Amino acid sequence: MGTPAEAERGIAAREPRDRVIPLRKSDVIDGLLAEGRLDEADQARFRQLARMLGAILHYEYLDELDRLRETYFYFDPEIDPHEFGSAKDLNAAYRELSDEFVRVLRDANFIEVSHEEITKAFAEGARVRVKIKAPIEDYRDVRMFRRGSHLETIKVPTWFGLRRRPLEIKVYDDVVLMVATKPGGMDAADNRLALLSARRGGQKVRSGAVLLKYFRHIARADLKALFPNVRVVRSLIDHLMLGVPAILGGVPILIKLASTMTVLFLVAGFYLGLSGTIHDKDMEQALAALSGLLALGAFMLRQWGNFHRQSLIHQKALTDNVYYRNVNNNSGIFTYLIGEAEDQDWKETLLAYYGLLTEAGPITREVLDARVEEFLVRAIGVSADFDIDHALSRLRGYDIVVETGGGFVAAPLSDALARLDREWKGLLETSAT
Repeated sequence: MGTPAEAERGIAAREPRDRVIPLRKSDVIDGLLAEGRLDEADQARFRQLARMLGAILHYEYLDELDRLRETYFYFDPEIDPHEFGSAKDLNAAYRELSDEFVRVLRDANFIEVSHEEITKAFAEGARVRVKIKAPIEDYRDVRMFRRGSHLETIKVPTWFGLRRRPLEIKVYDDVVLMVATKPGGMDAADNRLALLSARRGGQKVRSGAVLLKYFRHIARADLKALFPNVRVVRSLIDHLMLGVPAILGGVPILIKLASTMTVLFLVAGFYLGLSGTIHDKDMEQALAALSGLLALGAFMLRQWGNFHRQSLIHQKALTDNVYYRNVNNNSGIFTYLIGEAEDQDWKETLLAYYGLLTEAGPITREVLDARVEEFLVRAIGVSADFDIDHALSRLRGYDIVVETGGGFVAAPLSDALARLDREWKGLLETSAT
């Protein structure tokens, strides 16, 4: 087994680079125009093009929002299934919801996190200093997506809490969790497992529902703590801290009771009419045995209290570090994600168009990708894996880029404005019909 540093390098090597561009639209426009490569008239046209592009994308993403809400209706845990009305193929509806939701997340530059990555990352130091178990096998599907990241330094306890040492951890800025519960009509074995899970305090959401959760600032090593039905379990140290005092305190009581229990049974038998006579000494020993039993009972109650107190401490640690980082759930996250997807789409399309517009001749896809990434670092201070293919697809769709044998060329600003104007009018005519 490798060292933590080797594990860190292994995970980092497999992680795709972040594509998110964490800037306001005004910052992007101001940064582009600050280069001084457009004259005053073209700067005005470029700002107009940016506004028209934003309006078109906003209109298109409104349709996306409606489709998501329409499909999610059948899986919303807050809606009674009897309100569904006409029969619908829920398997096909689930595939449609899953595909549409994942596509919006990718447009918003989220990256899916594999279960393998979560398992390996959980070995790192984290904010949640408790051992947890997440039985994801109780669910139909569990998927997790993350976007943006930064490093934080936290202090973790060592030497049984007597000292604290600094630890640098990676924190994801945005995390989205999609959880599908198992649909109704399961076989008998699955039903028994679901019943046992519920009795253990497991899922209490109706079968067939889809839970959507959005979190902010989650340490990579805490990703597993976001899973549904997560349970806090005691570590070996917890068991030793509770078990060793119990043994050390309970064994002497049991040894003392063992020598007096016979007398206690003898006295009990006398009062029940099952034995003959007893002596005063027997009565004294019986009272001592009874006191010992009461002491044992009090000891067991104290240990039981310590056991549950430790569980509550662990549960509070989990709640403080995860629960309060949950900012939205279920259908409430659609508006936010659609807005983020629209925002990222606009930035990518505008950056790609500007990169082509300011070139003297045709440039290839690879050169354009490198130029935009270099501009983000140089002018705005953002390092991102620019999604050049998505940006070029948008530019082709709006017919404001020309592909030649030598690469791509941007349509002049006046022509691009005219073509976007036609695109906008076409959207309005389509909606009117």
